[in-house]
Amino acid sequence: MASFDALFHNLEVHGWAMADNIMPDGLVTRLLQAGDQAWQADLFQDAHVGTTSQPVRNTAIRGDTIWWLESDMASEACQQFLAWADVLQQALNRHFFLGLRRAEFHFARYGQGLGYKRHMDQHRGQPYRRISLVLYLNPQWDASSGGELCLYAPGTKGDETQRILPMPGRLVLFRSDLIPHAVLPCTRPRWSLTGWFRNDDVIALPLPGLPSVATTPAHP
Repeated sequence: MASFDALFHNLEVHGWAMADNIMPDGLVTRLLQAGDQAWQADLFQDAHVGTTSQPVRNTAIRGDTIWWLESDMASEACQQFLAWADVLQQALNRHFFLGLRRAEFHFARYGQGLGYKRHMDQHRGQPYRRISLVLYLNPQWDASSGGELCLYAPGTKGDETQRILPMPGRLVLFRSDLIPHAVLPCTRPRWSLTGWFRNDDVIALPLPGLPSVATTPAHP
């Protein structure tokens, strides 16, 4: 099992961390195959901006389409990833005492020319997303393909601090409450698994295309 020590050290010092080749052998390829099969089966849905009650599709701001992972999925690759993520969640709790209770993940596919403007993952008044995760699935990616993840210094006017090329098998973690970020437009389809480790509980089934509704914890 891969050690998370270096990953957690950088997460603690910088608020974000990156690792290559940390996933089990062959899993990234099989995840891409599972995502592509779902794409071909028309299971992906347009991602939206705005609130859950008033979602808006605006590709000038956010251009990806998504497919949520569920615990009862038949895909062996998805089940293996969820099991791996559960190990990571437990390790995060032991190291940082975050009180993480669950995680949510989706495949994200950006078409040619699309990206995601600067934003925060932790929504105002909803402090439950604690750690964000991105795992890149793109085969044979290089700088000409674009689609870099841009990280910014904390604050509304923080400068860009890092550009991360979405290389296959590359994992990025960052604090959902701290790190503004953006996805630059790509020149060909860009694939990832994206999600959040959270410290709230699920109390309702998800609406179509949306993650589960969660309760407010007594001690966020």
